[in-house]
Amino acid sequence: MIKKYLQKFSAVFLSAFGLITLFLTLSIFLNLFGIREKEGNYVLFVVIANFVCSLLYLFAGIGFWTQKIWTSEVLIFSTVILLITFIAFNIYASNGGLHEQKTYGALIFRTSITFAFSIIAYFSIKKST
Repeated sequence: MIKKYLQKFSAVFLSAFGLITLFLTLSIFLNLFGIREKEGNYVLFVVIANFVCSLLYLFAGIGFWTQKIWTSEVLIFSTVILLITFIAFNIYASNGGLHEQKTYGALIFRTSITFAFSIIAYFSIKKST
């Protein structure tokens, strides 16, 4: 019973997180609402990684809702993308690339959330099948 609620909560959370991320990344790409100026020195490859992950979050939300065993793999793949992006961002920033300091925190937060949901997916869906 708790497992079912956890899966439904995860589906709703990841879908909302994916939609928000999709909206924000598209806003930067298309400069909607003057968001580029508000974001400051955004790093394009980080925005692209966030865009890809937003789509993966939407798939994972569907996977949680329908209890598909591939849900954890989608989230692990997303975690790997974010880890590679974080490493690349550290190299970029340490070589003097223009960036916002908040990007570090955002990448750590996003990677942690994604990894946590991949563990939830593994133990609530994959392991129980």
